[in-house]
Amino acid sequence: MSPTLGEALAARTEALCAVPSPIGEERELCTLLERRALERFGRVRRVQNSLVIRVDPPGGTSGRPLVALCGHIDTVPVHEGDRGPPRREGGRIVAPGASDMKSGVAVALEIAERIPRDRRFADLAVVLYAREEGPYLENELGPVLERSPELRDAGLAVCLEPTDGRLELGCVGSLHATLTFTGRAAHSARPWQGDNAVHRAGALLSELAGRPPREVSSGRLPFREVMTVTRIDGGRARNVVPDRCTLNLNFRFAPGRTPEEASAEVQALATRFGATAEVTDQAPSCPAFAENALVARLRDRAGLEVSPKQAWTDVARLAAAGIPAVNFGPGATAQAHQRGEWVEVAAVEAAYRALERFLTP
Repeated sequence: MSPTLGEALAARTEALCAVPSPIGEERELCTLLERRALERFGRVRRVQNSLVIRVDPPGGTSGRPLVALCGHIDTVPVHEGDRGPPRREGGRIVAPGASDMKSGVAVALEIAERIPRDRRFADLAVVLYAREEGPYLENELGPVLERSPELRDAGLAVCLEPTDGRLELGCVGSLHATLTFTGRAAHSARPWQGDNAVHRAGALLSELAGRPPREVSSGRLPFREVMTVTRIDGGRARNVVPDRCTLNLNFRFAPGRTPEEASAEVQALATRFGATAEVTDQAPSCPAFAENALVARLRDRAGLEVSPKQAWTDVARLAAAGIPAVNFGPGATAQAHQRGEWVEVAAVEAAYRALERFLTP
């Protein structure tokens, strides 16, 4: 007797979680997934440790849109105490990556294998990629899109990120910059002989602490622009007035603003408070695509609650390649990157059912 859908999805999620794949160590899992995909579909492109699986042959029936189900196969580094095989606790699967986002990958693969082409209104591709949990420029989805021009014809990409089963549209962009204040060293008993660089940073810190989020609308959804200092370093000894203070400033900017515009705003802020700014990492924002017909179909047929994505995801990279993209997955957002990470089996099945309703006439 074949397993129920819920049990099949749970078993696939556990199998994915049983192969550790912290960022930079995805090769083993990628090879296992490649082997199965070649046996099942035959049309697989491997790019480094990432895969493009063409579930349906290209050049099929005219007028059928292409839908890409996308998920990253890496996790954050495993927390101490979380090593070992996945386990069940009640209706949950507990394992690194269970919510972010191997349960989403399980849903994509199960749909690809269970729902034949003649039951779908759209052709299907599954994109599984590595190094999402690191810097923007190291993410392998970039090379995948460069070497897979056929994906640019996709009518919609669904990133199966953890969204608590909601349809999350768009995403904020993210920029990191190092702001540097310089002063002059002196003995801490005679601070008037120096210029304290840490103190010079105080006015900027006060400005940011009192600055409310700036709300911006995209697709009639509210996104919040925020600037946050996430690291600070200054001083060379306990009895020396610091002559240098550096801050890491993270700017989360709304759809409609380019990385270049966000960078210019950070540069202007630094100049106003007497610092220099060096942008160290930046990723674009993504519009909500609320009026896209396929997005509306997913929302309406699956009966999904819609909210803005107040974080960065790869929908932005897909949109930059000309592919409308949304976030939807079974994982719990509060569990992402957590010690003892878990996902509800019922949520995994619910995500599958939602996408099934979207894909079938």
